[in-house]
Amino acid sequence: MRLKNVLLVVEDIEQSKRFYHDLFGLRTLADFGGNVVLTEGLALQDRSVWERLVQKETVYGDGDMELYFEENHLDAFLEMLNAYPEPVRYFQKPVEHAWGQRVVRLYDPDGHVIEVGEAMDFVARRFYEAGMSLEEVSEKTQLPLAQVTGICQGEPDTKE
Repeated sequence: MRLKNVLLVVEDIEQSKRFYHDLFGLRTLADFGGNVVLTEGLALQDRSVWERLVQKETVYGDGDMELYFEENHLDAFLEMLNAYPEPVRYFQKPVEHAWGQRVVRLYDPDGHVIEVGEAMDFVARRFYEAGMSLEEVSEKTQLPLAQVTGICQGEPDTKE
């Protein structure tokens, strides 16, 4: 068995498609009108279709679940959020956690929480390249020393 998709119930499917495409680069793989499958395993379903299928009224979440994306160029992403033509509501403004990872949490148009954070291998390399020893990076990031050594002295990650 494997997880195939995460489905979000949305009020305006066109607005949600634009939001996830413009800010997260997700593309539409299949569009059935009230049900859309995007890249990265995200599916959107129109509220009326969902309610007809489950025969129950939709109640949107209360920040008790989130979608998580990684973006190593967080400042550029934050600029993109500020330039987005529709207002972006924040769940949590940008912060740097004690372990050094910078993240931001925001709401999608229907109030689903999205976290965007730097990948921890990127964080470890940032600290190492700034002059921290492998041991200091391990302590700061809370990653095992062997993992930090592999990240910082291994092959560079080309996915940045």
